[in-house]
Amino acid sequence: AIFNNEIPDPRDIIIICLIDTCDVLRFIFELDEESEQRVEDICRMDLIGRAIADAVGQNITARLFRQTALTKQIPVVPLRRLLRSKHVRTRNLPAFFAELQEEFGPVFEIKPPFAQDMICLVGPETNHWVHRHGRMHLRARDYLEDFEKVYGGVGLLPALDGADHFRYRKSIQPAYSRTRLEEQLDEFLSNARKEIATWRVGDTRSAVDMCRKLINSSMSPLSVGIDSQDIVDDMHKFKDRALKTHIGRTLPKFMLKTPSMRRRAKLVGEVVERVLHGHTPAQRAGCPRDLADDLLTMHNNDRQFLPESNLRFVLSAPLIASMYVGDQLSFIAYNALAQPEFYDKIRDEADAVFAGGDPDRETLTGPTTDVTRRFIMECMRLYPIVPLSVRNVANACEVEGYELPEGRRVFIIQTATHYMNDLFPDPFKFDIDRYEAPRKEHVGTGYAPYGLGTHTCLGARLTEMYLATNLLMMVHHFELEIAPKNYKLKISPFPSMSPSKKLKFHISERRRELPA
Repeated sequence: AIFNNEIPDPRDIIIICLIDTCDVLRFIFELDEESEQRVEDICRMDLIGRAIADAVGQNITARLFRQTALTKQIPVVPLRRLLRSKHVRTRNLPAFFAELQEEFGPVFEIKPPFAQDMICLVGPETNHWVHRHGRMHLRARDYLEDFEKVYGGVGLLPALDGADHFRYRKSIQPAYSRTRLEEQLDEFLSNARKEIATWRVGDTRSAVDMCRKLINSSMSPLSVGIDSQDIVDDMHKFKDRALKTHIGRTLPKFMLKTPSMRRRAKLVGEVVERVLHGHTPAQRAGCPRDLADDLLTMHNNDRQFLPESNLRFVLSAPLIASMYVGDQLSFIAYNALAQPEFYDKIRDEADAVFAGGDPDRETLTGPTTDVTRRFIMECMRLYPIVPLSVRNVANACEVEGYELPEGRRVFIIQTATHYMNDLFPDPFKFDIDRYEAPRKEHVGTGYAPYGLGTHTCLGARLTEMYLATNLLMMVHHFELEIAPKNYKLKISPFPSMSPSKKLKFHISERRRELPA
């Protein structure tokens, strides 16, 4: 109809009118002046098409010229109010922000001295908005730019948005599926046993280091095919320092340039070398695919999308992830040991699971481990490792009546809802029955230990299995105690929430011998 002199069908007139209004035709056809004039004439043929075109055209520019007079002014939290909160002293960030939300509403601003102003989104309504609409208005790239440079990469998965982010996640999603772990359950259990075989009765160990290494003992071999127990501690220290200097900004950047940190930075390259040496076609023949296989395939297929400079980060990511999952396991183990009534039930489930030897997938994920599963969910409600996320406003928007200007940085405290009484009655009470019918308090965006929206943790179900299986193995084979016995949990909130390094576990007894 565009390139001949025939009168087009009425339906075609409407379609051409809409496509032209949306400025798409020039990307489909090469239009000369005569064709452009014919398109213009066609668009005037139909009154309905013209009306729709006017509406669409106004909508395209309306957001750039919208009225903001009716939006509410964002309340500012006085600094003295921050100092009065008991949750600041206990370093419980989710509870602290839940307290502020009750007083100041779902959107408020904090202006800390010597730091950037913080616009905070807190509450079930903002959680729902972020989950459903955040991808259209917020982006992750800005606050991660400096951190990417630490690893020599650009366009890493946590910093991507839009189509590239979707494509990246889709490409590596199979590697983060629980199914792939279940298919290698024997190797998973064997690797974990090698680590706990190093535990000696009478030893007292740092809970954080102990749990991080236990998680990494399986995560590293199954994800990237290497044993990294000899360097994982240094990798965690380097990542921790990089987050504090370039994300949390609680330390000056030169602290990442100390001799010890320079030495640890070189270990990132060593991880890449180990992975590449173990992933030649001959060595991988007959082996189940892992995350490294998926990443290297992506790199070979599109070296612009996943360049070699990004391999330093993506191939060391499982070692970094073991830090977060290990810290979560530390919280879980502490709460189990501190509450004998739950510890006994979890131990009974562990003994039942391993009674006939190594369990299968159905046993680990079925009703046999019901208490363990709900116990872990409650620990993740009270002690989420990543309590908030940071974004920049890419497109100005309105949230709960408040204007978020383009370019402003916002802090999404998605786990503050974990401490809100209307979502989780008596929120400070440890109650694993919250997750049973008919209560099911975790359903919806109010329960968000894995984040919200398109950046929700890709390995959420995988993490659940790592936590449950390792906890069951710990209590099945050993009697552990909190050291000292009267220790009260202290939280280290930066760069992510973790137990204080002062928390220790004492190995008091071996309950079961490890299989040879």
